[in-house]
Amino acid sequence: MKARFIMPIAGVFTAGILFAWILQQRLPPEAPALARPGHDAAQAAQTASPTRGSDDFTAEESRNIEVFRHASASVVNVTSIALQRDFFTLDVMQIPQGSGSGFVWDDRGHIVTNFHVIENGSTFSVTLPDQTDYDAEVIGAAPDKDLAVLHIKAPASHLVPLPLGRSFDLVVGQTVLAVGNPFGLDNSLTVGVVSALGRELRSPSGRIIRDVIQTDAAINPGNSGGPLLDSRGRVVGVNSAIYSPSGASAGIGFAVPVDIVRRLVPQLIDHGKPIQPGIGITVLSDRVAQRSGLKGAVVYQVQQGGPAARAGIEGLRRSRGGMTVGDRIVSVNGKPIETSDDLFDAFEAAGVGSPVELTLSRDGKQRQVSLRLVAVE
Repeated sequence: MKARFIMPIAGVFTAGILFAWILQQRLPPEAPALARPGHDAAQAAQTASPTRGSDDFTAEESRNIEVFRHASASVVNVTSIALQRDFFTLDVMQIPQGSGSGFVWDDRGHIVTNFHVIENGSTFSVTLPDQTDYDAEVIGAAPDKDLAVLHIKAPASHLVPLPLGRSFDLVVGQTVLAVGNPFGLDNSLTVGVVSALGRELRSPSGRIIRDVIQTDAAINPGNSGGPLLDSRGRVVGVNSAIYSPSGASAGIGFAVPVDIVRRLVPQLIDHGKPIQPGIGITVLSDRVAQRSGLKGAVVYQVQQGGPAARAGIEGLRRSRGGMTVGDRIVSVNGKPIETSDDLFDAFEAAGVGSPVELTLSRDGKQRQVSLRLVAVE
């Protein structure tokens, strides 16, 4: 039995030596040697495989490769953890809530991600592309726009900010690239085009985000918070959601436009929340207004001493028959206003300190009023 067992192994061993000798004779003189023990693995891999020249790729492939290489140094993984106390032992346990993506905003340690990525967490960590982990602190959030900013204490030399593009001049059919960490994996790239513009997306707060970018670049769970890039590697959006009954990419993804991100992130860093432009009014619920057959943003109450009060704008008034409607804002700078979201979006687009012209309707008559927007709570 022992002889019959050893013979096949000896035969295989002899055949292996013969095969290795034949292979060695056929190797070209310039064939790279195996890496010696102690060599860096990446260096060994680079030495062991021939470098592909630029002629091996199409112009489009070369561009995508370069964009991904640069972006990979800036895209991070964001992990959210909830703290819960055990009912019986009273011990505090860390319960993972999931992970998402983000990207480096500046070399001071600010990381941009989606609000829904950190919404249910108590503590957070950020993993940089070099696999170093840092505790992260939420320093600002804008639930209405599904944006949040984290801060980590990482050396500036480890932080590579991404350049920002513009989203107002995007066109349907333009190539875009999504970089993120789908399903908790390391940086991944998907390529597609801008499928549509001007879409609407409901934010975690329930408010509608306007002018959202639709793309067919695959956005899977974990991609949320990662950048949507143009072909030059500039951020044009923040990947936020997918439309899919199964929860996986179905060719319809959405990104918050970078023009909103560019405006809000400095506010979140400096103030912890968006600085809302306004005129010192509160508006009636859209549901109540629509039920009453009222169009536009119905002024509910006017703040004393504010721009609206100084301009003579009136809210609801008590009368013997109940409540009487005062002014309704039906347009801002010539743009029709149908809901309160329309009004807030118009004010945000203008910004604090900007002049706006309102068209007001009261008792069947319209008039124009010019105001300057101020920061409101």
